[in-house]
Amino acid sequence: MLPVLDEIASRQFGVFTSAQALAAGHSRDEVRTLLRTRAWSRRRRGVYCAGDVAARAAGDPRLAHLLDVAAVLVALPRRPAVSHASAAAVHGLLVPRRGLTEVRLTDPYNWRVGRGYRVSQGGLPARAVAGWGPFSVTAVARTLVDCAREWELVDAVVALDDALHRGLTDPLLLRESVAGARHWEGSARAARAVRLADGRAESPLESAGRVQIVTSGLPVPELQVELWDDEGFIGRVDGWYDDAAVALEFDGAVKYLDPRGGRSPGEVLWQEKRREDRMRAAGARPVRIAKADLGAPWSGVRGRLRTLLLTPYAGPRGFRVVRRPSLTG
Repeated sequence: MLPVLDEIASRQFGVFTSAQALAAGHSRDEVRTLLRTRAWSRRRRGVYCAGDVAARAAGDPRLAHLLDVAAVLVALPRRPAVSHASAAAVHGLLVPRRGLTEVRLTDPYNWRVGRGYRVSQGGLPARAVAGWGPFSVTAVARTLVDCAREWELVDAVVALDDALHRGLTDPLLLRESVAGARHWEGSARAARAVRLADGRAESPLESAGRVQIVTSGLPVPELQVELWDDEGFIGRVDGWYDDAAVALEFDGAVKYLDPRGGRSPGEVLWQEKRREDRMRAAGARPVRIAKADLGAPWSGVRGRLRTLLLTPYAGPRGFRVVRRPSLTG
């Protein structure tokens, strides 16, 4: 690739057009040869990338999608903003596996559908747009609300919780974005997701579990509550119901199968057992919820939780609670 074209491709996140290749000094015969030998790879009609870039993208769905986004943008006569799930990929937000099936764009004046992409028509005030190299992309809060208008509730809350936890947005910006979308399709769905979002959640399982609890008609638990006894800190629980002294632990297999800190799985299991024994001795009632419980077994978990919550704990409380401030106001 000639240096001029290499610089153009770098600015455009790895892609370039046939017109740009010819203007940089490549002949049509060279272009055909480079494509035939796979030194270059075609992303869409008249848009290419280097073969090594295509090879990296083949093993990385997010990178592959971003290449497709850039390829669509350089091929369009207008430059709409990257939006919805495509913008979520740009910002590094959590996107469900099925979320990157097509390139999503937004234009204030036009809508259109083409091969592999869809342009929605929608307002783009300056505060709702950010830069992405030579292109534009909806800001994080607007992106999350656009996604929440279309995604399943659990996927939206998982992404919102994660973005809040990492400080990529804040509750005020999210509420402003919801207000700006109040007349759009799916706005009520997005508003519900934003109300449920809580940046104290520390994993997708915690977020998904909380959504399952709430949509089952159970109350929202307090998040990331610390329990202390006379000997000191017992531990921080993922969810807490104070009246019933119920402590929720969303249990991922990774904690046991690939533990941190050089500990063995057996050590982690033993420490968790001792922690739970100490919690019970202090009067708390722990309930562990695994990812598998959010499927078919949920009715049993829900029944157990409901029974516990309907029976306020009347025993001795050998613990005290330290609450973590909410990030959502």
